[in-house]
Amino acid sequence: MDLTSGAPFWIIKNGLLATYPRLKRDRRCDVAVIGGGITGALVAHRFAQAGIHVILVEGREIGYGSTGATTALIQYEIDRHLCDLIDRVGEASAIRSYELCQEAVLGIERLATEDGDDCGYRRKKSLYLASKARDQRTLEVEYKARRRAGIEVDFLSSQDIGEQFSFQRPAALLSHLAGEVDAFHLTHKLIARACRLGLEAYDRTFIPKLDANGDGVELHTGDGHRIRARKVVFATGYETPRYLDQKIVKLTSTFALATAPVESFEGWGEDNCLIWETARPYFYVRTTGDGRVIMGGADKPFATAHTQEKLISLQTRRLETAFARLFPAIPIDVDWRWGGTFGETKDGLPYIGTVPQFPHGYFALGYGGNGITFSYIAAGLLLDLFLQRPNSDLEIFRFDR
Repeated sequence: MDLTSGAPFWIIKNGLLATYPRLKRDRRCDVAVIGGGITGALVAHRFAQAGIHVILVEGREIGYGSTGATTALIQYEIDRHLCDLIDRVGEASAIRSYELCQEAVLGIERLATEDGDDCGYRRKKSLYLASKARDQRTLEVEYKARRRAGIEVDFLSSQDIGEQFSFQRPAALLSHLAGEVDAFHLTHKLIARACRLGLEAYDRTFIPKLDANGDGVELHTGDGHRIRARKVVFATGYETPRYLDQKIVKLTSTFALATAPVESFEGWGEDNCLIWETARPYFYVRTTGDGRVIMGGADKPFATAHTQEKLISLQTRRLETAFARLFPAIPIDVDWRWGGTFGETKDGLPYIGTVPQFPHGYFALGYGGNGITFSYIAAGLLLDLFLQRPNSDLEIFRFDR
């Protein structure tokens, strides 16, 4: 599946950060991870830290799937409001999912910034805008739900917004915990660190076939080699449905652009906070450490929409128009435009855990608007599952919920 097209900013910016060999011989391990994006990197790193022998395989180059195209807003907020999630999955599970996402934001910050290499990570606030007047009431209800859950968030009136920003909206929620990162860089950093702990990483190693037996699983590569493992982790994102006999995700084509460095951020407030909105699909925008603006949205139903150059140009120009409405005093020059794939689940939560058809398989499927955050959660939960440590949080993300 072609997950990206156009010119994703992170791949161009970083170039070839590291090379990994193809697998050219049969191997054995405790855990095999399929997928060399940010999800696979987080899982492999967590398992390697625990002293578990892991082999990671990626069909492309490391990080060249959805990770290379992500805009990498790191948020505890998910695409479904907390108040709505409470109605769907119950108060305890909904609040716990938001708590886990908050813990994940802090965990990603720690991983990104330790060892003197910050992977472009910066702590930010997140501004969630009411797109229409009727959305003000929605945000009022959501504000109360988050405050009852102990989440630090401010409710901004239209007057508050006008005093701090160059635009007017009926209302907004300002969250104090968020961040932005270079996920492509972080992926390579985590894999390099895990390799020093014993991880074996192989790219350009496609796995067309898997066989399960009583003792574990056998992965067959396209070149005829085999990996025997006790367990296999599917960190294959939007390509995972081909391994499953159930429809678990709705795929959407999404679009993004990155500008040249801008001279000033007039009207953006003190922090150049992350910004997104209540409309669905929503427009969102962030900055980078070297003064660029990255924005995304303009979603279309998935087919091959994001691979069409003409459509990429059309949809990203709509993003430019949305940005200009917010920040008329910030002129921009677009350097890169690209399209990618986005997935939605029925309740906005990821799928983490096992399914009956793969008795030795674990799934880390961080679908939704904050897949990196979900992937961090998955790494910890799957490690507990492998070590047979009880963890009730697995119930929140099970496939049959």
